[in-house]
Amino acid sequence: MLLTGDIGGTKTNLAIIDPAEGVGTIVAEATFPSGRYPSLESIVQQFLNQTGLKVERASFGVAGPVVGGRATITNLPWVMDEHNLQRAFNLEAVFLLNDLVSIAYAVPHLEEKDLHALNRGRPEPGGAIAVLAPGTGLGEAFLTWEGTRYSAHPSEGGHADFAPTNKMEIKLLRYLHDRFDHVSFERICSGMGLPNIYRFFKETERYEEPAWLAEQLAAASDPTPIIVTAAFDDTRPCSLCQATLELFVSVLGAEAGNLALKVLSTGGVYLAGGIPPRILPALQQDVFVTAFLRKGRLSHLLAPMPVNVVLNSKAALLGAIHYGMEMWTK
Repeated sequence: MLLTGDIGGTKTNLAIIDPAEGVGTIVAEATFPSGRYPSLESIVQQFLNQTGLKVERASFGVAGPVVGGRATITNLPWVMDEHNLQRAFNLEAVFLLNDLVSIAYAVPHLEEKDLHALNRGRPEPGGAIAVLAPGTGLGEAFLTWEGTRYSAHPSEGGHADFAPTNKMEIKLLRYLHDRFDHVSFERICSGMGLPNIYRFFKETERYEEPAWLAEQLAAASDPTPIIVTAAFDDTRPCSLCQATLELFVSVLGAEAGNLALKVLSTGGVYLAGGIPPRILPALQQDVFVTAFLRKGRLSHLLAPMPVNVVLNSKAALLGAIHYGMEMWTK
């Protein structure tokens, strides 16, 4: 059987697949709080003990770069190594994938119910596909057609230099430049980025922070969900949070357009990660698509590209399954 997983800094999702039953059949599945375990090996051992199942191979999507079969996760002291995992559990093979590569492998297999279209467009058969995933950070990846199937490729494009597109964003860049040695798109288009925009508006644009919101933020370990919730709160509108979310969406649209140009993603652009489904009403406004298309003389190239939000929260696990099954046949 095939052991697969989506390994993140907050939680680890594991599943076991019986290849004889097909990709869609999960024999066993469980979720573990990553921070409570000293290593991936300890989680896998507990999972296998619980299921009593014997596995032959494993594929894991990991929230971090994978180089030479080794990977680390931001905010965790784990070091994962394909050979060490293979030996620890006497497996035939172990594959570690960057989590965005894992999500990318899922994209060609997503169903209509897994997606929400922001720009329907006209996908070119076999065209390259771009994937952006704003979550805790900003992940990026892309897929190219290899003649019979799509192959996914890693990228750390989320750490590329932030490029402002208007006067407000220029002011934001100056504000962040005074606080960070490098201002990337991840400093803005991510869970860690939303509070940066919030503080920018609060400190430089004279937006008033409501007392009830200040109280909630002071008590929260993660301000991002509070900012997003307040932005959509019609009972007590918060212009500070609304402005924050609007600028976030605009910058995300611009970066989606940047990646679309760089890989010429005529097969489509997909927004994955934890944030897009939560801010879907904001993404459906004109701000995102307008920023996505605003590429001067090459705007006409982006207009036909489909842009979809991935609604399936298990996309990374699904991608790890498909990759593991694909490698099984080689």
